[in-house]
Amino acid sequence: MRRSLVPAARVAARLGLATAACTGLVTLFLALIVATGGAGGGLVAWLPISIAATAAAMWLGRRHTWRGRLARLLPVAVAAALTAAVCVPTAPTERRFPADLPFVVTQHWSLATGSRVAVYHYPPDPGVPRHPTPLVYLHGGPIRSISLLDHRFLQQLAGQGYDVYAYEQAGGGRSDLLPMAQYTIERLSGDLGAFLDRLGNGQVDVLGFSSGAVVLTRALADPSLAARVRRAVIAEPGPIDGPTARIAGHPGRPSARGIAPAAAGDRSTYLPRYGVAFGLMRFGLLDFDNGLISQAEGDNAFTAADLGSDTASAYCAQDAHRIPAEDSPQNFSFSAAASLRVQQTVIDSPSIAPQLQRSRTPAMLMIAECSAQIRQWETAILATDPAIQRTQYMPGVGHHMWNGLDDNNQRAAAVITAFLEDRPAPLPDYPTRTDIPAFLQDQR
Repeated sequence: MRRSLVPAARVAARLGLATAACTGLVTLFLALIVATGGAGGGLVAWLPISIAATAAAMWLGRRHTWRGRLARLLPVAVAAALTAAVCVPTAPTERRFPADLPFVVTQHWSLATGSRVAVYHYPPDPGVPRHPTPLVYLHGGPIRSISLLDHRFLQQLAGQGYDVYAYEQAGGGRSDLLPMAQYTIERLSGDLGAFLDRLGNGQVDVLGFSSGAVVLTRALADPSLAARVRRAVIAEPGPIDGPTARIAGHPGRPSARGIAPAAAGDRSTYLPRYGVAFGLMRFGLLDFDNGLISQAEGDNAFTAADLGSDTASAYCAQDAHRIPAEDSPQNFSFSAAASLRVQQTVIDSPSIAPQLQRSRTPAMLMIAECSAQIRQWETAILATDPAIQRTQYMPGVGHHMWNGLDDNNQRAAAVITAFLEDRPAPLPDYPTRTDIPAFLQDQR
């Protein structure tokens, strides 16, 4: 019995050594990717490791039979194949922009900041009383296309007499790319000011959603920008500056994250090249502007399925099995690297509280019941901005409040239009500033 176990033990030991050798080479390759910044699309890391490992395996097997030499070369070959997959692009390396939408004209505006952005205009429906002030929409993302769900909501607002303008932030959707170093929260705020200058219609109302709400809030802290805004709707904002981003807190009621079915479609992050690149960038081990994948290739590769868990977190737990298709593959576009860089510049930015405390632009804060956003990000704005006139806590919806389910679009539109028209709010003004401690304690 013992004799029969000896060959099995030897095979297991050899397999263990081969696995360890393969794992070690892959780990060394990843370390060299980080050290070289992914230079040469990863080949600067792959070539020396592959050559050195092959030479070492041949030297170690020089006194063995061909089978022995092959056994030593096998883990090197496996590691070389695995790591070579990180160096081979499978998406186009030149930017492929989404096709134009069939229901709205895509305009391209060159802004004074140097950004060239895709602009969409939904004029008021004929025969509907026209609201005199244009409404500008700032989408979330930040560097992504405006989803079809959002386009439908903007059409709904236009159907109620609003002259609606929206633009995809530089680098997102059909807007031109920027050099990676120029993706900053300050640039996005500057682009808003330049867009309003180009629009040239005096004061406007602005609806900012998610990261768009962050851009809007920072604009309210800038007197020259705030003077252009008649009324501001801050919907589901993220952190507005570094101190806010570092606040420890809790989200709202449970979202569908972790319980919704997996998003349909291919994922770029399941491919070695993009899984490694996006993963290393996410953990801060690889610069956003790196030599492994270009910004254009990363944008082309990223799919809606890659955002599956983030999408699920934008819906209530009870909606987990009926999350709508937010976008189409033809319209979807997301720049992971540029978005991460913008988020990092928010984290690195100083407090804007002193400036925001001087804001005088009438504003409304919208908070979703099932939001995955940290509540303290939202209540920090409420506590700081004295011009917030009302807060609307939206029951039964997640972060993406106008999502086409049930009457959610109608309820969101009713809250927004009531504020813009200075009519009584459809919902209680909650939480107020004095409600903040109890609101947070109750983990609403």
